[in-house]
Amino acid sequence: MTVVDSAPPVTGTALVEEDRHRFRVHRSTMTSPEVYQLELDRVFGHSWLYVGHDSEVPEPGDYVRRPVGGRPVFMVRAVKSGEIRVFHNSCTHRGAVVCRQESGNAKVFQCFYHAWSFDTEGALVGVPGRDAYGDGLDFSALGLRPVARVASYRGFVFASFDPHIVDLVEYLAGAAEYLDLVADAAGDAEIIKGTNEYAVDANWKLLAENSIDGYHAAPTHDTYFKYLVSLGTDLTGGVDGVGRSLGNGHAVIEYRAPWGRPVAKWEPMFGAEAREEIERLRADLVERYGEQRAQRMSETNRNLLIYPNLIVNDIMAVTVRTFMPLSADRMTVTAWELARRDELPQLRQRRLDSFLTFLGPGGFATPDDIEALESCQQGFRSGGVEWNDISRGMSREPRADDEEQMRAFWRRWNEQMTGGPR
Repeated sequence: MTVVDSAPPVTGTALVEEDRHRFRVHRSTMTSPEVYQLELDRVFGHSWLYVGHDSEVPEPGDYVRRPVGGRPVFMVRAVKSGEIRVFHNSCTHRGAVVCRQESGNAKVFQCFYHAWSFDTEGALVGVPGRDAYGDGLDFSALGLRPVARVASYRGFVFASFDPHIVDLVEYLAGAAEYLDLVADAAGDAEIIKGTNEYAVDANWKLLAENSIDGYHAAPTHDTYFKYLVSLGTDLTGGVDGVGRSLGNGHAVIEYRAPWGRPVAKWEPMFGAEAREEIERLRADLVERYGEQRAQRMSETNRNLLIYPNLIVNDIMAVTVRTFMPLSADRMTVTAWELARRDELPQLRQRRLDSFLTFLGPGGFATPDDIEALESCQQGFRSGGVEWNDISRGMSREPRADDEEQMRAFWRRWNEQMTGGPR
C-alpha cells in the first residue's frame, strides 16, 4: 500500500492512505483539535469561500454580514461605484465590528465604540476629535480592510484570504459547468429572503461527505421515499446516476430525478393544477437551450460540492448551503433557496414547500442526516477503530452511490494540509 504522507506536524501519522483498491482516512481528522486549528489556516485560509449571491445586495448601500472561513466579514454594494465589496468586519481603530446588523442598507458604517465612520467603499470618513491626532497620522491608510480577493461567477460571490490564490474560474474548474446549469435554468435568479440556520455536533467534513453521498439515500431517507410513493411518484427505477471529481476538490453526483422539480418536471405531488405551468417552463427551456440541455436541466438532479464548504443542491429545489466548523466536533450550517426572480407565486410556494419538506431543519432529510452525522461523531469516541473506509467504486466507473466524489474532496484536503499546491 502506498502511504500518502498527510501528517500535519502535530499528528505524527499519515491521515490519508490510498492504493489501487483501497482509500481510507484516519479518524483523528474528525476528532483532533490540532487538525481543526490547522484547517482554519491551510484549508479555509487558502481557498475561495462562498460569501453570498449578488441578488442579496441589489441596491447601492445594501449589505449582508456573515462569518466566512470563521472570520466576520460583510458584503456591501458600494454607493459610488456600484461594485460589490467584501470587508473584514473590524474597525481599524480598536477592532470592534462596524457592521452590526445581519442585513440592511447604509451609506456609512459607524463603529459604536468610538464612532469612527466608514463609507461603502471602505474609506474612513469620520473621526470624532480628529484634531487630537495632529498632522502625523495618515487617515487615508485607516480605511476598512478589504478581504484579499473577491470575485463572482454567475452571481455567486466568493472571497479568499489568500492574495496569491488562482483566479476564481481556474479554481472552480469543472464545477463551473454545474453552476452554469443552475444559473441558466433559473434565469434571472435571486436568493429568497430568509435562511435556515442550525448547528450539528459533528465534524464539518462529515457534512461535506454526506452532501454528495448517494449511498446513504435509500437506508437513511426511507421515510421520505415512502412519502413520495404515497403521493404517486414512481421510484421503481431507483436513483441512477454518476459520481464525478471536478478538480480542485470539487465533486458532484448527477442522477435521474425520481421526484418532481418545480423548474420543469411535473409529479403528482405538485397537484394537477400545476401541470400546465410546469410543462410551459419545460418548453421554454427547450426553446432557449435545445432538447438535450433542457432535459438535463429538468430531469436530472445534481448535488454539487464546491470545495471546501459550499453545497448547491439542484434537486427538488435549488438549495445553497454552507457549513463552518466551530471546533473539531461542532459546526454551524446555513442554507438559502435560489429561485427565478419573476417566478409565479404558486410556483414559488411549491418550490419553498419542496425545499422545506426535504431539506428544511424539520423536513424529511435534514433531521435524518443530523442524526447520522452526530451518530458517527459519537462512534468515533468509542475508539478501537482507527480508519474510515472510502473505497466504494474504486474498481469501476463511479456511480452516484459510490465514493469517488468523496475521495476527490479528501485528496484536495490532504494536499492542502501537507502544504501542497494552493
